[in-house]
Amino acid sequence: MQNLWFKISAFLVIFLAFLAKPAYAQADKTTLATADSLFQKQHYTEAFTLYEQILQEQLYSPQMLLKMAYIKEGLHDYTGAMYYLHLFYTKEPSRSVLRKMEELAQAHRLQGYEYNDLQFFKTQFSKHYMRILELMLLAAVVTATVMFFRWRKGHRFSKTFQVSYTLYLLFILYYINFLNLGDAGIITKNHVAIMSAPSAGGSWLATATEGHKVPIRGEQDIWYEIEWKGEKAFIRKSNLLELP
Repeated sequence: MQNLWFKISAFLVIFLAFLAKPAYAQADKTTLATADSLFQKQHYTEAFTLYEQILQEQLYSPQMLLKMAYIKEGLHDYTGAMYYLHLFYTKEPSRSVLRKMEELAQAHRLQGYEYNDLQFFKTQFSKHYMRILELMLLAAVVTATVMFFRWRKGHRFSKTFQVSYTLYLLFILYYINFLNLGDAGIITKNHVAIMSAPSAGGSWLATATEGHKVPIRGEQDIWYEIEWKGEKAFIRKSNLLELP
């Protein structure tokens, strides 16, 4: 088991990150205002270039992502529209955005955008993942500190307490290392080969078009292992845009 000092260090790093201002609150207001002005004037290409610049610097607002999705949809780039809608959803989970993605998917026969209450719960949970971890680490550190001082005064803890605290630490380790809410990606090109193995010599399973969303189960060299229509399959990384 990782030692106490590692836990304390991890907590401090996460706590400091928690205190930091969110990226979108530090956006370059001048550039963003210029981009918004261009958007209002329907100069979408110029506006998108500035929005993209802001996004690359990790300085953005959720509303900006909606505008980027709107521009991409207007250009019939549904892969891009879905990508920016997904980015917005990870910041501001809402059922209206889910419905928008479902409508786009149905209109253009795109797979992988079916959502339910479980998916919504997972997104909400993912949004608060770090805060939950911070609280658990804080409780662990405070408990360990109190235990240390009481132990120095000669206090002996019961077996039940020791086992409970050990299980709690193991759960934190599981939460950090093994709790996986699932990764996904969007196919970015047309006529993409879906293969049965991570090799050009594998069996051909299907030819996919851009815009489909697929679960990512792993990766091998230049290949992603995905799930395609309920089956294990592989796709080249260059053909898939991994979602954050």
